[in-house]
Amino acid sequence: MLIYKIFRRSEWDAFRAAGETPGAPVDIADGFIHFSTAAQVAETAARHFGQESDLVLLALRADDLGPALRWEPSRGGQLFPHLYRPLRLDDVLWDKSLPLGATGHIFPEGMW
Repeated sequence: MLIYKIFRRSEWDAFRAAGETPGAPVDIADGFIHFSTAAQVAETAARHFGQESDLVLLALRADDLGPALRWEPSRGGQLFPHLYRPLRLDDVLWDKSLPLGATGHIFPEGMW
């Protein structure tokens, strides 16, 4: 199963330069890195990045993250994937721009 992480472009650039990241400021504050499933990511984008357009969407394989990935209840009781270790560049399967269109974020074709 693929899971997704949204970063602001500056956060993604810093992550690529360092090779790993503790996450975005909200991740650091919460003590884990927030991810979403394909069914959750559009709502995550709308709620937390509503008017932001210079975003990057990362895809990762949940099974590759090992026991540091936990599924925990969050928004509306849904289970969300949370990573309790730094995210490494080699964890990332792909990255794509996530621009803001007239009706919301424009996700990559073929993602659903």
